[in-house]
Amino acid sequence: MTVSILYIHGLNSSPASLKASQLRRAMAHLGLENQLRVPALHHHPRQAMAQLQALVAELGNPVLVGSSLGGYYATCLAERHGLKALLINPAVQPHLRFDGYLGPQKNYYSDETWELTEDHVSALAELEVTPPSDPLRYQVWLQTGDETLDYRDAERFYRACALRIQAGGDHGFQGFAEHLPMLFAFAGINATLWRDTDFSVLI
Repeated sequence: MTVSILYIHGLNSSPASLKASQLRRAMAHLGLENQLRVPALHHHPRQAMAQLQALVAELGNPVLVGSSLGGYYATCLAERHGLKALLINPAVQPHLRFDGYLGPQKNYYSDETWELTEDHVSALAELEVTPPSDPLRYQVWLQTGDETLDYRDAERFYRACALRIQAGGDHGFQGFAEHLPMLFAFAGINATLWRDTDFSVLI
């Protein structure tokens, strides 16, 4: 069975982010670069979800890897399509977190500027789901030093899932490269491809 991975970045992030770049280089090292998709998502949730739905249809049964707001999108997609999802410091109920943040925004990587509106917030609210119906399809990686999101929100929401909580770290998730073997094992990629690779040196 061919394993494909769909990486979903967070708000004001991009395929050029550190984790996305590390995952892309690791997949290329394994000769699996054609089995990875890392889309540059539109800032509006409805357009971002349309992009993601099209990629799920293209890939068939991808394993989702979602960071921050991408974790929120990944949870919605996993529940809709019965997919596996690995979430990294995921946002929980992000539509409740934008008080005082409406207005001009800037993408950290592309320098694109855009306006965060009430319509963005409403669109995020439309994607809200209940805690996972099949917790075995999820892994959730949290770092307690996340300066953007309170890790305890995700700990509560995903409490029935496999939680990996590390002390310290930050919202970007320190040490992601060293965790790649766990990601590949969860995705079902043959261990003979990656078990002897030190990804912290490779990346």
